[in-house]
Amino acid sequence: MIKKTPPSIIALDGPAASGKSTLGRTLADTLGYLFFDTGVMYRAVTWIALQHDLNLSDEAVITELAQKAQIDIQPPSKNDGRACDVIIGGKDVTWDMRNDEVDANVSVVSAYAGVRQALSEQQRRIGLRGRVVMVGRDIGTVVLPEADLKVYLDASAEERAKRRFDEIIARGDPADYEEILRKVIERDRIDSTRAVAPLRPADDAVIIDSDKMNAEQVVARVMELCK
Repeated sequence: MIKKTPPSIIALDGPAASGKSTLGRTLADTLGYLFFDTGVMYRAVTWIALQHDLNLSDEAVITELAQKAQIDIQPPSKNDGRACDVIIGGKDVTWDMRNDEVDANVSVVSAYAGVRQALSEQQRRIGLRGRVVMVGRDIGTVVLPEADLKVYLDASAEERAKRRFDEIIARGDPADYEEILRKVIERDRIDSTRAVAPLRPADDAVIIDSDKMNAEQVVARVMELCK
């Protein structure tokens, strides 16, 4: 009996707060793969722009920045909760770019067509190394259409807002469900209506609606697909 090997390139797409990162990280840990949430690249460009006090509303300037920035994603070098190392110009900036200012501006940067094209090329370069679980919104459709396995993880806006609300409350921080829901819906609007690489499942993706599934059930379902 021939033993099947798991897919070398796994693409996970879906809307914000659908659980892609939790699923992707668990899969990567289980398979011994690199976990690559492509959102970190958009965060990296946003962080660089803020560091240099660039005008985030100037699409041409931010696009040129994305074209010139050399960003690499590597397996985590430290056991400090990071999912991967984000390297810019040889410097580890994994935690530097995790701040409220980047959070507030990354959706603007990620909507620029030139930025998406520039970073898609870098994402593809890393993904083609193989043994990777890549998470985003256009992996199966644009970045790696030849991925061995494509999964589109979906959930209603209400369910996704509730999950995010519960996470914040569990940390002991204050949260407003209605405000979180508003932001989720707005992010969906931006992602699904942008001119370049709008959010949608690839034609050959397996669509999983996780509204009535917990994280363990979703992982089990995708591991079945890997086998």
